[in-house]
Amino acid sequence: MALESMSDQARIWRLLASHGWRWLLRKFHAGPSSLLGTFGAVPNRLLIAPQDLRTADPTIAVDIYGGRFVFAGHFVEAGGQSPFEVIPPSPDWARALHGFGWLRHLRAAETAMARSNARALIDEWIRLIGRRNTIAWEPSVVARRVLSWLSQSPLLLENCDRDFYRRFLKSLARQVRYLRKTMNEAPDGMPRLVVTMAVAAASISMSGQGRFARQSLKYLDHELARQILPDGGHVSRNPGAVLDILADLLPVRQAFTSQGVAPSQAMMDAVDRMMPMIRFFRMGDGSFAHFNGMGATSGDLVATVLAYDDARGTPPADAAHSGYQRLVAEDTLVVMDTGRPPPPPLSQSAHAGCLSFEMSSGRNLIVVNCGVSGKGHETWRKVARSTAAHSTLEYNSTSSCRFMAGGPLARWLGALIVSGPNVVPVLREEDDAGIHINASHNGYAPLRIRHERGIRLSNDGSVLEGRDKVEPTGSAPTGDHDRYVVRFHLHPGIKASLVRGGGAVLLMCADGEAWEFTAPDAQVSLEESIYLSDVHGHRHTEQIVIHERLRHAREVSWSFRRTAAAKPVRRRTSIDDDIADTLI
Repeated sequence: MALESMSDQARIWRLLASHGWRWLLRKFHAGPSSLLGTFGAVPNRLLIAPQDLRTADPTIAVDIYGGRFVFAGHFVEAGGQSPFEVIPPSPDWARALHGFGWLRHLRAAETAMARSNARALIDEWIRLIGRRNTIAWEPSVVARRVLSWLSQSPLLLENCDRDFYRRFLKSLARQVRYLRKTMNEAPDGMPRLVVTMAVAAASISMSGQGRFARQSLKYLDHELARQILPDGGHVSRNPGAVLDILADLLPVRQAFTSQGVAPSQAMMDAVDRMMPMIRFFRMGDGSFAHFNGMGATSGDLVATVLAYDDARGTPPADAAHSGYQRLVAEDTLVVMDTGRPPPPPLSQSAHAGCLSFEMSSGRNLIVVNCGVSGKGHETWRKVARSTAAHSTLEYNSTSSCRFMAGGPLARWLGALIVSGPNVVPVLREEDDAGIHINASHNGYAPLRIRHERGIRLSNDGSVLEGRDKVEPTGSAPTGDHDRYVVRFHLHPGIKASLVRGGGAVLLMCADGEAWEFTAPDAQVSLEESIYLSDVHGHRHTEQIVIHERLRHAREVSWSFRRTAAAKPVRRRTSIDDDIADTLI
């Protein structure tokens, strides 16, 4: 979308200047002018291997041995060639390859063949890549590689020859020195935090690094204080960021403790704040709510991280700093996005889903957002971030955030959010009738429209009532083209049928539980949708849709009510394969 104002343009040029300066500094530190920095002392040995909490699959080791690499939704068969010489199908695939997270699968195989294969691939990377690959030397990729090499060092170093041991430690030390030099130039947000965690892990794991341990903790404490909000969420507003941070931070904390270095109070406090947020974002089936870049949930990783939660703190109901609300009554759970988009440098994965919500009953997911595709395709990425991919109101086929897309600036900076809702007042009340949330946002201010949504979850969890209102903020648009759409994307496990002559929608869950959706005085329809975040890939599903013209109605009321099953009068069976075009 084109930039909307002079202030938008000024903001982008400031970001461009900052990004360019950091890029030049990283190139300087990685280039020939920094070769003197590669001759620092090489540690004699590794003292400890931080634990890798992520799930490993030994069957993947067989594919890797056969030269088959599946990352970011792309399959590559090396065919006897080194994977580091293959032209990568996408940048995300290359990042996964050079991050070496796949070493965990080789370790899980527990075979001599897997160990030999791992060492051979490490040697190939050291020989072929060096400093000549741009993606391989992105700070966050280097940090991932350092963490992977450290955690999988028992696989790589046990009973290895002295020459490999020396090559491995020399390359590892070079990468850690690079991270120390470029720490402040790493992109803000998760990339910079991962860098500080990798440096801290290396400082406590490698011999001869004692003088860096306290310094690395200081840097890590600083980033945790900047990025972990008071309620435990992450500044990017991505629910999955909290899980990823804990998966890396908990082993770092344990490594410091094992070496007799007490973790800082700031680190302990950050962990204590984040743990309840893991529970905050979990829906009834255990998956995370799909907001602002959250894709498929690794249930094994969630269970592993929660096993470290000694306090078992109750999740907050009002996560105001993160911009979310949680409503719970009996077995019914609703999580609602009531926040502003993150600052532009942190918004590359943020979505235009303000005031959207997800709903579950028991283990049944009912209302969802489309989520994020694991295929890494730019078209699906664009679809996932649009307002139309969320269970909220969309005005005039326009997203509530404006993204920078297309052209050299977007290729350089990424598809940042240029502007969006910056005023999102929220009122939460609880009384005998249930839990009430009333919120609004000004994301459609350029179109002279304000969206207001109120919802109420009854105390017994059997009814979710809502109201969406479109309020003109200036001279009211009255043209026939001024329309809005209220969408409720349904989980693929829900069978939806129009009943009562098309005046309501019956929602049947897999276990036989039934809900009925009604919207008095509005025309309700079922349309095709797609669920992008399933662990098995994209799944076709449906969405409940209410179309209205502003000149006819400025307010729509609706409700979901748990009910006994009714006889459907019609089922929509046709599904359009080109769903992406209908959602953009």
